[in-house]
Amino acid sequence: QVQLVESGGGLVQTGGSLRLSCAASGRIRSGNVMGWYRQAPGKQRELVATITSGGSTNYADSVKGRFTISRENAKNTVLLQMNSLKPEDTAVYYCNYKQLTNLYKSWGQGTQVTVSS
Repeated sequence: QVQLVESGGGLVQTGGSLRLSCAASGRIRSGNVMGWYRQAPGKQRELVATITSGGSTNYADSVKGRFTISRENAKNTVLLQMNSLKPEDTAVYYCNYKQLTNLYKSWGQGTQVTVSS
């Protein structure tokens, strides 16, 4: 079992910045992918960004150049730096952990990000 705890959401104006943090605990194994997904009201959950334990990253086209994902393996923490925020970035952001060997997944409880126009 892997537990994920997110922090850092909030309310920000268009063009502002926020940093989300996700701390993982439990049976964390090498060969994993951690990332952020988001879900806006009335929409499906979508990928924002992921990062492997080796440091390879992947971003949704809508956030490329504005968001940066990073991780501190020693602390089992993944960060999402969000700059130049837009109202369409408003959503609940969820941290995700996936074990590549057996595809085990875990989700955090979500943190609200609201960007006002």
